[in-house]
Amino acid sequence: MLVCSLAALVAANANVEVKELVNEVNPDGFVSRLALDNGVAASSTGDVHGNIDGVFEWVSPEGVHVRVAYKADENGYQPQSDLLPTPPPIPDAIVRAIAWIQANPSKN
Repeated sequence: MLVCSLAALVAANANVEVKELVNEVNPDGFVSRLALDNGVAASSTGDVHGNIDGVFEWVSPEGVHVRVAYKADENGYQPQSDLLPTPPPIPDAIVRAIAWIQANPSKN
């Protein structure tokens, strides 16, 4: 999926020069890096267990620097970014209800 996203970014920026392109596959994992002269960049490393750590970034049309770091492992894909939406806080009434249920388990 990341490779397709990067290919789309490169295709959309046809006049952009590649500053760095590294794709190393080793017996114990891989290293991949791409940097374009317009600020688009991506890098990732992976190990023999299928664990991947990476980051991709670009500057949006509004001029905002977007950076997403991620980990993909046995727990799934875990992106992190200040620009990703987050769930709202759990309401106090729900927190109290959960605490009550834990303190008063069912007798069945």
